[in-house]
Amino acid sequence: MDKNIFTEKDGNLDIIRDGTVAVIGYGNQGRAQALNMRDSGLKVIIGNRSDNYKKRAEKDGFEAYSIDKATSLCDILFLLIPDEIMKDTYENDIKPNLKKKGAIVFASGYNIAFNIIEDSKSHDILMIAPRMIGAGVRARFLTNEGFYSFVHVENDASGKAKEKLLALCKAIGTLKKGAIDVNFKQEAVLDLFNEQAFGPAFGRVLLTSIFTLVDAGYPLEAVLIEMFMSEEMSYTYHKMAKIGLVKQVNLHSHTSQYGAMSRGIKFRNLPLKEKMSEILQNIESGNFAEEWEKKSSKLKFKFLKFFATRTRINKLEQKARKNLNLKTFDIFEEEEPSAEDSEELNRLKDELKEFEEFYQEY
Repeated sequence: MDKNIFTEKDGNLDIIRDGTVAVIGYGNQGRAQALNMRDSGLKVIIGNRSDNYKKRAEKDGFEAYSIDKATSLCDILFLLIPDEIMKDTYENDIKPNLKKKGAIVFASGYNIAFNIIEDSKSHDILMIAPRMIGAGVRARFLTNEGFYSFVHVENDASGKAKEKLLALCKAIGTLKKGAIDVNFKQEAVLDLFNEQAFGPAFGRVLLTSIFTLVDAGYPLEAVLIEMFMSEEMSYTYHKMAKIGLVKQVNLHSHTSQYGAMSRGIKFRNLPLKEKMSEILQNIESGNFAEEWEKKSSKLKFKFLKFFATRTRINKLEQKARKNLNLKTFDIFEEEEPSAEDSEELNRLKDELKEFEEFYQEY
């Protein structure tokens, strides 16, 4: 595309107003984007398997069909289902039924970037990847704030792919904030790097801080409130986004600013860059995607989730929440892996043992 940042003036809804948009998957993103597009005046239908999500779509007033039927009825298809089931769904239900020169919109670059799904040359292949959870996509549409998205045209079979992309961006509300042209591979790598490098590194720092204070005798509830439960950190992050990473320091006391700036140098030699570069290379090479596509990795994931529920921090936080009369959640509770699971992953027992010991530490 000839420029890389797009705003409200770049989208024209008339380009797509006469067509039918099918949203495949009525989860958090699917529901939010479908509602936004309908409110923008587009004809939207839903494709979903027969479950509670499909019932929710019908309750919201949408015509809901099987995935293959919805595909056959639409001109533009939003593929908003989990990465791990997308390939089979695409091959079996979507590819054979989509109209020639129809458009497929991905919400992530992952499956195209790492050749899990082959790029169809007979369809427009587009990406609109919101940098916002589904609830935020809907809320910021209603408040007229908008949200950032990464967007791209991977294949232009119709000759109008860019115009369609920007019209769809306008319809879901992202142009009110800004859409940035980032190719499929770049989007996927940025997303995975944030999850695999920054997130774990930040988590390690947070947990180390908590245990340093708890082990030194400071009250558990006070430590957790100071570190994250007060929501001060989320407020600080919000201000970083609004006024800038450096400028937001002026919102803190002089004592806070001096302490942070003068002590920051003590952490300068941490080997973060080396570790993060290693993770980045693993993602860019496709090694992570290849690993995640294996059946054994899905089983490994089940064990990792199970180990996480047994961590020290999870037990401490549950205790603190109870003492503070806060609601507790069991969203991360997992069934213990079965004997069959353990036997199938027996060849990975050394690796799993390492993970188990790591999670016991935290």
